[in-house]
Amino acid sequence: MRAFWNITCESDPQQARFRNSSGGAGAAPARPRERTELPPSPRSRKATTTRTARLAHHVSAWSTPLRLLKAQPTVPSTHASQLALCSLSPLSLSLLSHTHMLSRAAMAAWWVCGFLSLLAVAAAAADGAEGKWDPLLRMPTEKGCAPAPAPAAADEGVTKWAVLVAGSSGYGNYRHQADVCHAYQILKRGGLKEENIVVFMYDDIAKNVLNPRPGVIINHPKGKDVYAGVPKDYTRDQVTTENFFAVLLGNKTAVTGGSGKVIDSKPNDHIFIFYSDHGGPGILGMPNMPYLYAGDFIKVLREKHASNSYSKMVIYVEACESGSIFEGLMPEDLNIYVTTAANAVENSWGAYCPEMEPPPPPEYITCLGDLYSVSWMEDSDAHDLKKETIKDQYEVVKNRTSNSNKSDRGSHVMEYGDKTFKEEKLFLYQGFNPANANVANRLIWPGPSAAVNQRDADILFMWKRYEQLNVGSEEKLRALMEIKETMAHRKHLDSSIDFIGKLVFGFANGPSVLEAARSPGQPLVDNWDCLKRMVRIFESQCGSLTQYGMKHMRAFANICNNGVSEDKMMEASTSACGSYDLARWSSVAQGHSA
Repeated sequence: MRAFWNITCESDPQQARFRNSSGGAGAAPARPRERTELPPSPRSRKATTTRTARLAHHVSAWSTPLRLLKAQPTVPSTHASQLALCSLSPLSLSLLSHTHMLSRAAMAAWWVCGFLSLLAVAAAAADGAEGKWDPLLRMPTEKGCAPAPAPAAADEGVTKWAVLVAGSSGYGNYRHQADVCHAYQILKRGGLKEENIVVFMYDDIAKNVLNPRPGVIINHPKGKDVYAGVPKDYTRDQVTTENFFAVLLGNKTAVTGGSGKVIDSKPNDHIFIFYSDHGGPGILGMPNMPYLYAGDFIKVLREKHASNSYSKMVIYVEACESGSIFEGLMPEDLNIYVTTAANAVENSWGAYCPEMEPPPPPEYITCLGDLYSVSWMEDSDAHDLKKETIKDQYEVVKNRTSNSNKSDRGSHVMEYGDKTFKEEKLFLYQGFNPANANVANRLIWPGPSAAVNQRDADILFMWKRYEQLNVGSEEKLRALMEIKETMAHRKHLDSSIDFIGKLVFGFANGPSVLEAARSPGQPLVDNWDCLKRMVRIFESQCGSLTQYGMKHMRAFANICNNGVSEDKMMEASTSACGSYDLARWSSVAQGHSA
């Protein structure tokens, strides 16, 4: 049961009192001292009578009792408080200063509802309600004390652009496209024009035969459809690193297929980028090879800045080791602020997964979202983004994603780049939904009691699918074979890379050299072209890294950092994988990651 304060505006101004935190009542403010003036002329008397009638109408609009929040006996002091102000309209205030025919009751009511700031405290009780999708603070729009309008920002007229990228495919990766579709709905409701939002997603989820709700994608167990209306700018084989870079740079001639939409931004414009998928040290996944490499991404961001085609940019990245994309690489002078789901050496996490808490609806066999992604989006859904700052959201998402610093099922949200404009309001990048005006903490999910490592989410999906199939059916046997082959290739990747390290650096030192992480502030690798070459050599002999094998990118980086030649890498890879049957895992079939 959640706890709330009861806050009302008294209907009888004579009975109105200031309530203190202990529940005591204070006297209403003293009546303003009357002034002696000359009798009004007939014209002024007529005008005053009109003003008084109009003022009486305004007073009646707010004098009705308004119960904003339901009272409960206990409110924990650790939760943030919200303010609600009952105020007269500007016209009423103006009339008040010009007329002297107000009654004592009307004057007292104005003092109470004009100056009294009402405190609403919302408690997230932990008595069994944890994880429920219930509002913590409800502020209904009823007759009575109307909420004050959100303050206008100086840069409210800025043109906003956005690029949303789901970098995976397959029903087992449902969550990435669900994240991106949800993000689109937030931006669209926030007033961003459809022509200013570019969406990359493989688009093989909504109508997938495994989707229990055909044509629908959800991002929360009790969430609504987020797929409806999402533009299909770049889908299937058009979701590539090359197209993403061309769109960001506004280079229409470099785009292959798709809608042709690009970020045609101008010097004063703002850009928001959200990416959700698998990742690894120094790379982000794409459904079509090659992957996105950090060195290339930073070059594109520098080029975009040099083109003087934006004012500020905000980037959110959901992926394992996503911090490594920017660690030691992201300049602070590009007017770009970045947050990532994880630091440079840890996994990110899936959310709303089967057998986890909270779980998806029982008919779903895959995760619905990612921990970092749903954290920022549910926060945006629940707040007036003309009041919430970039910093505010970062702190909320950081706390929720870390899961109270439980490293076994959470990650450390990081920030990079230019941090000087963190106090700016979020609506300047994500837009403003009028329905959220003066609404705060309407939906706060306190955090999962369990989450799934991004790299294990596909195995969970395959196993749940296997469990659903009829015993003895051919389809069930095929599902089991797929699980076995996937696990066998994972073990092959782990053992072959380990063996290569021993061949190159010695039996004793090999594993430690490959796994060594550089100190904070240093990039993953000194030579990004070398990293790509080592990956290609390995995949030509040992098969595709797959989304699981992306975690070994640090090993290839350390091979480069230690000056290992291409010939030595080829010799070691051949020795480690010469007898392995590549079959479906061949880089010819899968494509090279670099």
